[in-house]
Amino acid sequence: MTLAFLFPGQGSQSVGMGADLAGAFASAREVLQEVDDALGQPLSKLMREGPEADLTLTENAQPALMAVSVAVMRVLEKDFGVSIERAAFVAGHSLGEYSALCAAGALTLADAARLLKLRGQAMQRAVPVGAGAMASLIGPKTDVALAEAAAAEGSKVGVCAVANDNNQGNVVISGDKAAVDKAIEAAKALGARAIPLNVSAPFHCPLMQPAADEMAAALAAATILSPRAPVVANVTARPTLDPEAIRGLLVQQVTGRVRWRESVLWLAGEGGVTRFAEAGSGKVLSGIVKRIVPDAETVPLNGPADLEAFAASL
Repeated sequence: MTLAFLFPGQGSQSVGMGADLAGAFASAREVLQEVDDALGQPLSKLMREGPEADLTLTENAQPALMAVSVAVMRVLEKDFGVSIERAAFVAGHSLGEYSALCAAGALTLADAARLLKLRGQAMQRAVPVGAGAMASLIGPKTDVALAEAAAAEGSKVGVCAVANDNNQGNVVISGDKAAVDKAIEAAKALGARAIPLNVSAPFHCPLMQPAADEMAAALAAATILSPRAPVVANVTARPTLDPEAIRGLLVQQVTGRVRWRESVLWLAGEGGVTRFAEAGSGKVLSGIVKRIVPDAETVPLNGPADLEAFAASL
């Protein structure tokens, strides 16, 4: 059985995430403390106690989600003897790509935390609050072609692009508010339902170029090593082990499309993956994988019991 570890993105955060893991394992507590120290803020307290509004802020949610994902992997390795090399591949959704890279040893935990804090801040700075928007196009008729057609209509009045190709029936568009509003109307005319997303900025579209420039400078100064397992990149939906390629792909990812559907199809197809273990908070990716590859086995790894059962199954 070929295994891939998956790492969730923004939207999977919740107050209390990682608390049971930290309560049960010193190795998890060490990860959270290291992130707190790297950021110079009590992020673990915010994760444990809230308030939810503060945890949901992009600059907090991104490093917090990474911290929980890496804590899961650290516990697997230190307490259950399951190393990252047990996986044929790793992949993460948007910020989850940093979690994947950290778990695979390409980034240090401190660097990953600082880069994600900056990434969240830079994304927020890139576009004034309220000027941008995102919307999820859903329904059986929704695919990337429909979303691209809707975005093309929106582009007539401003920036509008496909941000996340999550799965058939769930594609996210992003851009200027007026352009996204026009794209929503076009999508409805094409037979999709559209749900405006409660986000603070229009992620993964060309409006994020100022944030991409900030990340390019930060990543140029960061040490990136070859990961211990190939990382399937969001913007290419293909694996890489090359540190310089990873550096460039992380910059492209800020403005580029998250090709999640294509990534999972590649993993299940050419990659031969039959078991997807989601390391971190929640089980959003597990649900998405099942919609893309119904025959795949998905294993959310959240609490101590999940990790114990998973380790025993290997």
